Amino acid sequence: MSAATAALALLAATGLARAEGELNIYNWGNYTNPDVIKKFEEKYNVKVSVTDYDSNETALAKVRQGGSGFDIVVPSQTHLPIWINEGLLLETNPGGMENAKNIAPEWANPSFDPGRKYSVPWAWGTFGIVVDTSVYKGDINSWKIIFDTPDELKGKVNVVPEMNDLITAAVHYAGGEQCTTDKEVLKKVRDLLVAAKPNWVAMEYGAVDKMSAGDFKASNTWNGAGLRIRLARPEVSFGYPKEGFTYWSDNAVVLKDAKNVENAKLFQNFIMDPEVAAGLSAFHRYANGIAGSDKFMPADMKDAPEIVVPEESKPHGTFALMCSPEADALYTRIWTELQK
Repeated sequence: MSAATAALALLAATGLARAEGELNIYNWGNYTNPDVIKKFEEKYNVKVSVTDYDSNETALAKVRQGGSGFDIVVPSQTHLPIWINEGLLLETNPGGMENAKNIAPEWANPSFDPGRKYSVPWAWGTFGIVVDTSVYKGDINSWKIIFDTPDELKGKVNVVPEMNDLITAAVHYAGGEQCTTDKEVLKKVRDLLVAAKPNWVAMEYGAVDKMSAGDFKASNTWNGAGLRIRLARPEVSFGYPKEGFTYWSDNAVVLKDAKNVENAKLFQNFIMDPEVAAGLSAFHRYANGIAGSDKFMPADMKDAPEIVVPEESKPHGTFALMCSPEADALYTRIWTELQK
């Protein structure tokens, strides 16, 4: 055995062998600023690849299979406890990293990851409605647009097919509480959705392009998407439903079977820098949980009505919860019927 071969064997035996200079990120589509990635690559001489997914369920299913090859993933707070409880994540202790001092106080010790043992803030926002106000002149701050569609909008409404967000909105519209297991409320929700579906033209994630082009006249969506649409089509406005809307957050974590652990930790620390966090926000168009990033944010985000929740709407918002297995099963049953 040569000296070089012996050295490689020793590295492998001690668990120190790893793919040098690489980082593989698994993230939501249209969510990772290539300029920020380039800065990270240049600063640490690391080659980064980014692979997209379209839902929490897709990401979770992929990683559960094992051997994904990814290092970083960015789940929502509703799903993060599942990742932790199933042992899919490495405890990297971001709360103890150098840049953790920049985490805004309200995001430093979240219930979904106390003490930030696993995750760093990526983005946060709200889930509401976008409406073309040149077509519909009524109140846009109501789920009525989706579930009891006004005549002007029938056949022109898109619905983003995110199960929890859509059913939670329907629960709120039916007068129920988030994550309810009340069979009476859920029957109303089921009937509401089935009756509403014929008034929708599509159930697609791609609302930004089609709303911007005028193909859709209304859609449920996330607030950053709402901002993108309004900038392309000024007659579109974002509504905060008075029946109840949700706040959410997405967070960057490291997988238990990551091959590039040290690079993943570097990346977690890197995105907690205020200027870097602002760079991510400038691209994905959502707020972030990093204090001091405001001064680096694009001017068109600082007072944007999609990003800054109006005072009169704040009482109607609640943080999205991780529902019980019983509630999830009931939601899934409704969702399956809706897909028929």
